[in-house]
Amino acid sequence: MDIGSKHGYPSSALSNFAPHPFMIDGILCNSMEGFLQSLKFKNPDMQEYVCALVGLKAKMKGKHKKWWKEQILWWRGNPIERQSDEYQKLLDRAYYQLALNDGFARALLATGEATLTHTMGKKDPSHTVLTEREFCSRLTKMREMIKKGEVS
Repeated sequence: MDIGSKHGYPSSALSNFAPHPFMIDGILCNSMEGFLQSLKFKNPDMQEYVCALVGLKAKMKGKHKKWWKEQILWWRGNPIERQSDEYQKLLDRAYYQLALNDGFARALLATGEATLTHTMGKKDPSHTVLTEREFCSRLTKMREMIKKGEVS
């Protein structure tokens, strides 16, 4: 199943553009896209603002940030190397928090046993804050954890 905002349910509801609020480290994120784009901003106040955005508004806010030149992203004023374990753990925590959202969890369960893909996603981590593999593997992991009752 190809995940994308312009696809039908449940695929569209699993897009990072979908409005599924979640909290991480005391910050409200109104979509995963808002969270991901916020990582491009060093200023914590700006990060919090971007976290509140949804969909294309979030994407456009971070689109012209040149984070990739130094391969550094930010969370709550702290620098994080893009290709570090620390960054992967932050993504894990964010997707876990997102999985607590009932609408997101229902959409994820509605995929059944389908293989999840994201054909428009980039593969090179030095050019994107979330590769296709990072995205789809987390969705699959969260789906399994929800089925087992490990998300609560």
